[in-house]
Amino acid sequence: MSAALPAVPHCYRPERAVAADGSVLWVVVDEDFGLHLEACAYLAGLRGAGKAFNTEKTYAGRIALYLSYCVGHGVDWSRPSLAQLTAMMRWLVDEPAPPRSRRPGAVVRFRDRGTANAIMGTAGGFLSWCGSQGWVPPAVVTMLREPKFLRFVPPGFDVGEDGQNRTVMARTIKFRVAVPGYEWLSDEEIGVLLGLARHARDAFLIEVLAATAMRIGEALGLRRADMHLLPDSRLLGCRHEGPHVHVVRRLNANGAFSKARSPRVIPVEADTIDAYVRYQHERDEVAEAADCDMVFVNLFRAPLGEPMKYDNAHELFCRLAARAGFRARPHMLRHSAITEMRRAGVDRGVVQEIAGHVSASSQDVYSHVTDTDKREAVERVAAKRRAARS
Repeated sequence: MSAALPAVPHCYRPERAVAADGSVLWVVVDEDFGLHLEACAYLAGLRGAGKAFNTEKTYAGRIALYLSYCVGHGVDWSRPSLAQLTAMMRWLVDEPAPPRSRRPGAVVRFRDRGTANAIMGTAGGFLSWCGSQGWVPPAVVTMLREPKFLRFVPPGFDVGEDGQNRTVMARTIKFRVAVPGYEWLSDEEIGVLLGLARHARDAFLIEVLAATAMRIGEALGLRRADMHLLPDSRLLGCRHEGPHVHVVRRLNANGAFSKARSPRVIPVEADTIDAYVRYQHERDEVAEAADCDMVFVNLFRAPLGEPMKYDNAHELFCRLAARAGFRARPHMLRHSAITEMRRAGVDRGVVQEIAGHVSASSQDVYSHVTDTDKREAVERVAAKRRAARS
């Protein structure tokens, strides 16, 4: 059973910890660094299921937020009512979120409904898992889901002989939000970012993301041994032809992690190789970077030579976006690469292998229709109509 609520309210927070075997993990602690045992057990279950390191980090923060809300509002975290969970969902969007910076004058920000849905979804998953362990009453778990009939189903969905699969269990606590779509960058915008990059390392990061459709975690997790950029790599013990990069799922010192479980090989072209060579010349000028096997390292601020982390990449793209005057995030370059491959008529199976998607259908949301596409479609229809009238 779960422990009783503390007499004095404590705020919970996620903490990075190091296990006895040296592995890095995430836990949830209170202000006295006391572990929340149920939350820590849930996070350990995520690790056991092979979830990405950053997924564990994200879930730890969301669960800590849920537990803190419960303490601050007098809710027993293991026995919340539907009304109490709905109140938290409203609170998430109505109350300001903590500022990203501690500097005076930091901009007040609010969570949107999509973010609130993600937090409540994690809280619901945590409660459901605790229910399977006997720590949360079955009635709580039951109220988190309700039957929903699917009037429309995606292509390939098996509705069953009598349509029985059209009824699924859906979350009861969730905002209705519009599908936001996926953001991407045009070739011209990518060119602007490359022109604004002040260092060869930063230009190579932009280039490799835009050319290979890698996720940012996969790029930051690259080792120098993964860069097989010679025309023939047989001397390296590799049988793949032509210049290429290996993407391998590992737990790295900088927390970078490949979401795809299967290793894959991505071919690269001359522009990417040239950008890498320029970066190597820049890197060679920093003696501290010589012994680090990671591709992307700190060259311009301490700790020099250490692997580049997610926060460093985030700050870099924030600076680039501010100078460029448009939104730019690492994942937008992945969207752009997949979109360009699809528009060029590349086979779906090939795109799936390059992108590291489990299912080819995952590509559908990355395929963007441009204004030119829409203009040409309208003009073709108009031309056909004019021809019929003449």
